[in-house]
Amino acid sequence: MRIKDVHEAKIGVIGGGSWGTALANLLGTKGYPVDFWVFESEVKDAIIRERENTLFLPGIPLSENLFPSNDLSAVASDKDLILIVVPSHVMREVSLKIADIVSEKSVVVSASKGIENLTHLTMSGILRETLNRIPESHLAALSGPSFAREVAMGLPTVVTVAAKDKAVAAFVQQVFATPVFRVYTNEDLIGVELGGSVKNVIAIAAGILDGLELGLNTRAALITRGLTEMRRLGVKMGANPRTFTGTAGIGDLVLTCTGDLSRNHTVGKKIGQGMKLTEILAEMRMVAEGVKTAKSVYNLSRKLGVEMPICHEIYHILYENVPPKEALHRLMTRDLRDELDES
Repeated sequence: MRIKDVHEAKIGVIGGGSWGTALANLLGTKGYPVDFWVFESEVKDAIIRERENTLFLPGIPLSENLFPSNDLSAVASDKDLILIVVPSHVMREVSLKIADIVSEKSVVVSASKGIENLTHLTMSGILRETLNRIPESHLAALSGPSFAREVAMGLPTVVTVAAKDKAVAAFVQQVFATPVFRVYTNEDLIGVELGGSVKNVIAIAAGILDGLELGLNTRAALITRGLTEMRRLGVKMGANPRTFTGTAGIGDLVLTCTGDLSRNHTVGKKIGQGMKLTEILAEMRMVAEGVKTAKSVYNLSRKLGVEMPICHEIYHILYENVPPKEALHRLMTRDLRDELDES
């Protein structure tokens, strides 16, 4: 990591969806010139012409400090900090394309939330494999309860940046922090990433319950037991259990399970109302990460012997067409037990 005034950091943002745009704009509004890679030419042209991402974040005026480009190499070159905000299923493909370009001194931050289907790696795990020129200590993850639109509107938001190196976490914290965007640090990289990933699966479940109109008692129970499943998996993988009581755990879980802006909740709600998953995804331009993550969590938890009944039933609903009411009945009629039994 280059030791320099944090306010002079050279920044590249990779990923022009709603969340990538919101974070790039936050940095641009703070005064950083931001090289901003977007996949679609129409997004680049709209930002240049109208100062707005009309496709993924319409209605939000964007900073003049955002410099959109379709040239991935140029955006990734010679940067102190690279923020990657692409869908989790293309993280490997995109990061491989910059592997020979990224400086070994760069700090690379993932704001993508997911677990790769085949390898069961989190995003930092993928980056460790693909960006092997940079030290593992330079990898970080940003997560927490943060809808893109609300961040872009300047509404107060609190997130966490995790890195194994305290100095790296502190550097990222200083780059992103503003009076309306508060950033905490955490050394528990795997815990923060798992919280941001598993909560999307639970959010699909919450949406299904709302689609079935099962009320607030049911939703509260789901969030509570969903947090238990998240913590079980995290502890098995070496995470600090306290992480799941923080912003990247319960904070993000509550937001995604209750907020109308959640794409995962929306998918679940439509399933609860009787739509087929294929029909729902065909209507969506943006990615609901929980759909793919449900498969990863199902297979990973079975491999590790971690009990995650809610996540397993969501997998059965999404990939085996199990009716939601049947899945709910199985959950409600499982063997009775002590609440604090974590075995």
